Amino acid sequence: MNLNSMQPFWALVIAVASAQFVKPFFYYLKNKKFDWIIVIASGGYPSSHTAGVVALATAVGLSESVNSTIFAVTLAFSIVVAYDAANVRYYAGQNIKITQQLIKDIQTLTNSKFDDPIYLTKVKEVLGHKWFEVIGGALHGLLVALVIYYFS
Repeated sequence: MNLNSMQPFWALVIAVASAQFVKPFFYYLKNKKFDWIIVIASGGYPSSHTAGVVALATAVGLSESVNSTIFAVTLAFSIVVAYDAANVRYYAGQNIKITQQLIKDIQTLTNSKFDDPIYLTKVKEVLGHKWFEVIGGALHGLLVALVIYYFS
């Protein structure tokens, strides 16, 4: 196996890492505060999951041909991951927010606190992405794969 055969793998790794690295900067542009912890967080702009799989599919398409079976497989994989990021994971996060608000409302209305530790569990609300973040991730992954392909 030569280094060129690993281009799709490195495109994926570099796309994911660089997408995670730029998240704090986009967060700053939106919120006017800087938070480095976002580098290791899920959610936000751009979607690193989408960036990785789009970089993988693009690199495979460039190296193996867009008519190859492996390109079709990586393209299908990319579509599933992007859909999951923008729908399944996003709405799971929305459900967490709704559930947390319902618990607060019930406690307020009944003037009681729930003693079960499950109600005290800290749950991450931002699991997935808005479509804008997924599209940004896809463009990021495409760009990374093209740069790697044309400069190697």
